[in-house]
Amino acid sequence: MRTKFIFSLLMAMALIIMSCSDGEGSGSAEGTGTLSVQLTDAPFPYELVAEANVTIYKVEARQVDNDDDSDDDMNDDSSDDTDNSSDDDNYPFITLMEDEIDVNLLELTNGLTQQLAEIDVPAGSYDLIRVYVKGVNVVLTDGTVYDLKVPSGDASGIKVFVDPAITVTSGLSSDLLLDFDVSKSFVAKGNLNTPAGLNGFNFKPVIKASNSSTAGTLSGNVSTVEEEVAVALEGAQISVFAADTLNTTSFSDVDGNYAILGLEAGMYEVVAELDGYLVSDTLDVQIDAANISTQDFILEVDPDATEEETTGDGN
Repeated sequence: MRTKFIFSLLMAMALIIMSCSDGEGSGSAEGTGTLSVQLTDAPFPYELVAEANVTIYKVEARQVDNDDDSDDDMNDDSSDDTDNSSDDDNYPFITLMEDEIDVNLLELTNGLTQQLAEIDVPAGSYDLIRVYVKGVNVVLTDGTVYDLKVPSGDASGIKVFVDPAITVTSGLSSDLLLDFDVSKSFVAKGNLNTPAGLNGFNFKPVIKASNSSTAGTLSGNVSTVEEEVAVALEGAQISVFAADTLNTTSFSDVDGNYAILGLEAGMYEVVAELDGYLVSDTLDVQIDAANISTQDFILEVDPDATEEETTGDGN
Protein backbone atom coordinates (compact mmCIF):
# COMPACT_ATOMS: atom_id res chain seq x y z
CA MET A 1 0.00 0.00 0.00
CA ARG A 2 1.28 3.42 -0.81
CA THR A 3 1.50 6.05 1.84
CA LYS A 4 1.88 9.66 0.83
CA PHE A 5 2.88 12.09 3.54
CA ILE A 6 2.55 15.76 2.81
CA PHE A 7 3.32 18.61 5.14
CA SER A 8 1.90 22.02 4.47
CA LEU A 9 1.25 25.21 6.36
CA LEU A 10 -2.25 25.99 7.54
CA MET A 11 -4.12 24.89 5.92
CA ALA A 12 -2.93 22.56 3.34
CA MET A 13 -5.67 20.05 3.82
CA ALA A 14 -5.54 19.69 0.12
CA LEU A 15 -8.30 17.27 -0.70
CA ILE A 16 -7.32 14.41 1.55
CA ILE A 17 -9.61 11.59 0.50
CA MET A 18 -9.76 8.12 1.96
CA SER A 19 -11.09 5.40 -0.34
CA CYS A 20 -12.73 2.17 0.79
CA SER A 21 -13.27 -1.13 -0.99
CA ASP A 22 -15.90 -3.82 -0.54
CA GLY A 23 -15.41 -6.01 2.48
CA GLU A 24 -11.81 -5.05 3.29
CA GLY A 25 -10.49 -2.32 5.40
CA SER A 26 -8.99 -2.20 8.88
CA GLY A 27 -6.47 -3.43 11.36
CA SER A 28 -5.84 -6.96 10.19
CA ALA A 29 -6.78 -6.53 6.52
CA GLU A 30 -4.51 -8.22 4.00
CA GLY A 31 -2.73 -6.51 1.12
CA THR A 32 -1.58 -2.95 0.77
CA GLY A 33 -3.23 0.37 0.02
CA THR A 34 -2.17 3.99 -0.40
CA LEU A 35 -1.99 6.39 2.53
CA SER A 36 -1.43 10.03 1.65
CA VAL A 37 -0.26 12.40 4.37
CA GLN A 38 0.01 16.15 3.89
CA LEU A 39 1.39 18.77 6.22
CA THR A 40 -0.32 22.10 6.75
CA ASP A 41 0.16 24.93 9.19
CA ALA A 42 -1.97 27.52 10.86
CA PRO A 43 -1.12 31.10 9.87
CA PHE A 44 1.69 32.87 11.71
CA PRO A 45 0.54 36.49 12.12
CA TYR A 46 3.77 37.92 13.52
CA GLU A 47 4.73 40.70 11.13
CA LEU A 48 8.36 40.59 12.23
CA VAL A 49 8.90 36.96 11.23
CA ALA A 50 10.06 36.14 7.70
CA GLU A 51 10.69 32.39 8.04
CA ALA A 52 9.84 29.53 10.39
CA ASN A 53 12.05 26.65 9.26
CA VAL A 54 12.15 22.98 10.15
CA THR A 55 13.95 20.00 8.62
CA ILE A 56 11.82 16.86 8.62
CA TYR A 57 14.01 13.81 8.27
CA LYS A 58 11.78 10.90 9.20
CA VAL A 59 8.06 10.06 9.42
CA GLU A 60 6.58 6.90 10.93
CA ALA A 61 3.04 5.57 11.30
CA ARG A 62 1.74 3.13 13.92
CA GLN A 63 -0.58 0.34 12.80
CA VAL A 64 -3.18 -0.90 15.30
CA ASP A 65 -5.78 -3.65 15.35
CA ASN A 66 -9.21 -2.42 14.34
CA ASP A 67 -10.90 -3.55 17.56
CA ASP A 68 -8.38 -1.84 19.84
CA ASP A 69 -9.36 1.36 21.55
CA SER A 70 -6.54 3.88 21.51
CA ASP A 71 -8.55 6.61 23.21
CA ASP A 72 -6.49 6.21 26.38
CA ASP A 73 -3.47 7.39 24.41
CA MET A 74 -5.23 10.46 23.04
CA ASN A 75 -4.34 13.92 24.26
CA ASP A 76 -4.58 17.42 22.95
CA ASP A 77 -0.87 18.15 23.14
CA SER A 78 1.01 16.52 20.29
CA SER A 79 4.26 17.92 21.64
CA ASP A 80 4.21 15.94 24.90
CA ASP A 81 7.82 15.19 25.78
CA THR A 82 6.89 12.02 27.68
CA ASP A 83 8.23 8.95 25.91
CA ASN A 84 5.38 6.44 26.06
CA SER A 85 7.65 3.73 24.68
CA SER A 86 5.65 0.94 26.32
CA ASP A 87 2.56 2.04 24.42
CA ASP A 88 4.47 2.52 21.19
CA ASP A 89 6.04 -0.94 21.38
CA ASN A 90 2.67 -2.69 21.49
CA TYR A 91 2.13 -2.08 17.78
CA PRO A 92 4.53 -1.84 14.85
CA PHE A 93 5.71 1.46 13.42
CA ILE A 94 6.22 1.67 9.67
CA THR A 95 8.73 4.12 8.24
CA LEU A 96 7.03 6.27 5.62
CA MET A 97 9.88 8.63 4.86
CA GLU A 98 13.54 8.84 5.84
CA ASP A 99 15.08 11.74 3.96
CA GLU A 100 15.80 15.36 4.85
CA ILE A 101 13.14 17.81 3.68
CA ASP A 102 13.62 21.50 4.49
CA VAL A 103 10.35 23.36 4.99
CA ASN A 104 9.63 27.04 5.60
CA LEU A 105 6.23 26.66 7.22
CA LEU A 106 5.26 30.24 6.41
CA GLU A 107 5.24 29.35 2.70
CA LEU A 108 2.60 26.67 3.21
CA THR A 109 -0.47 28.80 3.79
CA ASN A 110 -3.91 29.08 2.20
CA GLY A 111 -4.05 25.57 0.80
CA LEU A 112 -0.42 24.98 -0.17
CA THR A 113 1.07 21.64 0.89
CA GLN A 114 4.43 19.89 0.92
CA GLN A 115 4.55 16.21 0.06
CA LEU A 116 6.71 14.21 2.42
CA ALA A 117 6.46 10.65 1.19
CA GLU A 118 4.59 8.10 -0.89
CA ILE A 119 5.11 4.44 -0.09
CA ASP A 120 3.29 1.09 0.03
CA VAL A 121 2.15 0.15 3.54
CA PRO A 122 0.11 -2.76 4.93
CA ALA A 123 -3.65 -2.33 4.85
CA GLY A 124 -5.09 -1.55 8.27
CA SER A 125 -5.75 1.23 10.75
CA TYR A 126 -3.16 3.82 11.78
CA ASP A 127 -3.65 5.88 14.93
CA LEU A 128 -0.31 7.59 15.55
CA ILE A 129 2.23 9.46 13.43
CA ARG A 130 5.75 10.25 14.62
CA VAL A 131 7.45 13.21 12.95
CA TYR A 132 11.20 13.64 13.45
CA VAL A 133 12.53 17.19 13.03
CA LYS A 134 15.79 19.08 13.43
CA GLY A 135 17.31 22.34 12.21
CA VAL A 136 14.50 24.45 13.65
CA ASN A 137 14.97 28.21 13.40
CA VAL A 138 13.11 31.48 13.08
CA VAL A 139 14.32 34.27 10.78
CA LEU A 140 13.11 37.82 11.43
CA THR A 141 12.51 40.36 8.71
CA ASP A 142 15.69 42.19 9.76
CA GLY A 143 17.76 39.03 9.15
CA THR A 144 18.14 37.97 12.78
CA VAL A 145 18.18 34.17 13.13
CA TYR A 146 17.13 32.26 16.24
CA ASP A 147 18.16 28.59 16.35
CA LEU A 148 15.73 26.62 18.52
CA LYS A 149 16.06 23.49 20.58
CA VAL A 150 13.82 20.56 19.65
CA PRO A 151 12.27 19.16 22.87
CA SER A 152 11.76 15.59 21.60
CA GLY A 153 11.38 15.58 17.83
CA ASP A 154 15.06 14.82 17.24
CA ALA A 155 15.00 11.75 19.47
CA SER A 156 11.65 10.04 19.87
CA GLY A 157 9.78 12.09 17.31
CA ILE A 158 6.81 14.43 17.69
CA LYS A 159 3.76 12.26 18.37
CA VAL A 160 0.62 13.13 16.42
CA PHE A 161 -2.44 11.08 17.33
CA VAL A 162 -4.99 10.34 14.60
CA ASP A 163 -8.47 10.28 16.14
CA PRO A 164 -10.35 8.43 14.79
CA ALA A 165 -7.66 6.23 13.30
CA ILE A 166 -7.31 6.39 9.53
CA THR A 167 -8.03 3.16 7.67
CA VAL A 168 -5.96 2.11 4.68
CA THR A 169 -7.79 -0.30 2.38
CA SER A 170 -6.03 -2.86 0.23
CA GLY A 171 -5.45 -1.59 -3.29
CA LEU A 172 -6.78 1.90 -2.56
CA SER A 173 -5.50 5.25 -1.31
CA SER A 174 -6.05 7.07 1.98
CA ASP A 175 -4.91 10.63 2.64
CA LEU A 176 -3.98 12.28 5.92
CA LEU A 177 -3.26 15.94 6.54
CA LEU A 178 -0.91 17.13 9.28
CA ASP A 179 -1.54 20.70 10.39
CA PHE A 180 1.64 22.21 11.85
CA ASP A 181 0.38 25.16 13.87
CA VAL A 182 3.20 27.72 13.68
CA SER A 183 1.51 30.30 15.88
CA LYS A 184 1.36 27.80 18.76
CA SER A 185 4.59 25.94 18.00
CA PHE A 186 6.89 28.98 17.92
CA VAL A 187 6.34 30.88 21.15
CA ALA A 188 7.91 34.33 21.08
CA LYS A 189 9.74 35.72 24.09
CA GLY A 190 9.87 39.45 24.81
CA ASN A 191 8.20 42.36 23.05
CA LEU A 192 6.80 41.54 19.60
CA ASN A 193 6.45 45.18 18.57
CA THR A 194 10.07 45.56 17.46
CA PRO A 195 12.91 43.18 16.56
CA ALA A 196 14.98 44.68 19.38
CA GLY A 197 12.30 43.67 21.87
CA LEU A 198 12.38 39.99 20.94
CA ASN A 199 14.45 37.71 23.14
CA GLY A 200 13.99 34.59 21.03
CA PHE A 201 11.47 31.77 20.67
CA ASN A 202 10.60 28.52 22.36
CA PHE A 203 9.77 25.58 20.10
CA LYS A 204 6.76 23.66 21.41
CA PRO A 205 5.48 21.74 18.38
CA VAL A 206 1.73 21.44 17.98
CA ILE A 207 0.58 19.26 15.09
CA LYS A 208 -2.99 18.13 14.40
CA ALA A 209 -3.91 15.25 12.12
CA SER A 210 -7.00 15.41 9.91
CA ASN A 211 -8.57 12.61 7.90
CA SER A 212 -9.73 13.87 4.53
CA SER A 213 -12.61 11.42 4.47
CA THR A 214 -14.24 13.28 7.36
CA ALA A 215 -12.82 16.78 6.84
CA GLY A 216 -13.48 19.60 4.41
CA THR A 217 -12.11 23.00 3.36
CA LEU A 218 -13.38 26.54 3.90
CA SER A 219 -12.23 29.16 1.41
CA GLY A 220 -13.27 32.59 0.24
CA ASN A 221 -12.35 36.23 -0.27
CA VAL A 222 -12.30 39.33 1.94
CA SER A 223 -12.84 42.73 0.33
CA THR A 224 -14.29 46.18 0.84
CA VAL A 225 -16.11 48.51 -1.54
CA GLU A 226 -14.67 51.82 -2.71
CA GLU A 227 -16.69 53.91 -5.12
CA GLU A 228 -18.75 50.84 -6.05
CA VAL A 229 -15.59 48.84 -6.82
CA ALA A 230 -14.55 45.77 -4.82
CA VAL A 231 -11.04 46.10 -3.34
CA ALA A 232 -9.24 43.09 -1.90
CA LEU A 233 -8.16 43.27 1.75
CA GLU A 234 -4.88 41.67 2.78
CA GLY A 235 -4.27 40.51 6.34
CA ALA A 236 -7.89 40.13 7.42
CA GLN A 237 -8.29 37.51 10.13
CA ILE A 238 -10.91 34.84 9.57
CA SER A 239 -11.88 33.05 12.78
CA VAL A 240 -13.73 29.74 12.83
CA PHE A 241 -15.73 28.73 15.91
CA ALA A 242 -17.29 25.39 16.84
CA ALA A 243 -19.77 25.39 19.71
CA ASP A 244 -18.60 28.88 20.76
CA THR A 245 -15.00 27.67 20.95
CA LEU A 246 -12.29 29.01 18.64
CA ASN A 247 -11.27 26.18 16.31
CA THR A 248 -8.74 27.88 14.04
CA THR A 249 -7.89 31.12 12.24
CA SER A 250 -6.55 32.15 8.88
CA PHE A 251 -5.50 35.38 7.17
CA SER A 252 -6.32 36.72 3.74
CA ASP A 253 -3.49 37.07 1.22
CA VAL A 254 -2.64 40.01 -1.04
CA ASP A 255 -5.63 39.18 -3.26
CA GLY A 256 -7.96 38.89 -0.29
CA ASN A 257 -8.19 35.10 -0.59
CA TYR A 258 -8.01 32.62 2.26
CA ALA A 259 -8.29 28.85 2.71
CA ILE A 260 -8.68 26.74 5.84
CA LEU A 261 -8.09 23.02 5.42
CA GLY A 262 -8.81 20.08 7.68
CA LEU A 263 -12.10 21.17 9.22
CA GLU A 264 -14.15 18.23 10.45
CA ALA A 265 -17.57 18.03 8.80
CA GLY A 266 -20.22 20.02 10.66
CA MET A 267 -21.61 23.51 11.27
CA TYR A 268 -19.29 26.38 12.18
CA GLU A 269 -19.56 30.08 12.94
CA VAL A 270 -17.17 32.25 10.94
CA VAL A 271 -16.24 35.91 11.35
CA ALA A 272 -13.79 38.23 9.55
CA GLU A 273 -12.05 41.30 10.96
CA LEU A 274 -9.32 43.78 10.10
CA ASP A 275 -8.04 46.91 11.81
CA GLY A 276 -9.81 49.97 10.44
CA TYR A 277 -12.94 48.04 9.43
CA LEU A 278 -16.08 46.94 11.21
CA VAL A 279 -16.14 43.30 12.25
CA SER A 280 -18.27 41.23 9.92
CA ASP A 281 -21.48 39.54 10.95
CA THR A 282 -20.99 36.07 12.39
CA LEU A 283 -22.07 33.63 9.69
CA ASP A 284 -23.07 29.98 9.93
CA VAL A 285 -21.14 27.81 7.47
CA GLN A 286 -21.68 24.11 6.79
CA ILE A 287 -18.52 22.10 6.16
CA ASP A 288 -18.98 18.83 4.27
CA ALA A 289 -16.50 15.97 4.20
CA ALA A 290 -14.08 15.99 1.24
CA ASN A 291 -15.65 19.18 -0.13
CA ILE A 292 -14.88 22.90 -0.34
CA SER A 293 -17.30 25.40 1.22
CA THR A 294 -17.03 29.04 0.10
CA GLN A 295 -17.72 32.08 2.26
CA ASP A 296 -16.82 35.62 1.14
CA PHE A 297 -16.77 38.71 3.34
CA ILE A 298 -17.25 42.39 2.49
CA LEU A 299 -16.03 44.63 5.29
CA GLU A 300 -17.17 48.20 5.84
CA VAL A 301 -14.77 50.96 6.86
CA ASP A 302 -15.00 51.82 10.53
CA PRO A 303 -16.11 55.47 10.64
CA ASP A 304 -14.10 55.95 13.84
CA ALA A 305 -10.89 54.50 12.36
CA THR A 306 -7.92 56.72 11.55
CA GLU A 307 -6.68 57.08 7.98
CA GLU A 308 -3.56 55.07 8.83
CA GLU A 309 -5.66 52.08 9.87
CA THR A 310 -7.44 51.90 6.53
CA THR A 311 -4.42 52.33 4.27
CA GLY A 312 -1.97 49.68 3.22
CA ASP A 313 -4.52 46.84 3.55
CA GLY A 314 -5.94 46.98 0.08
CA ASN A 315 -7.05 50.60 0.28
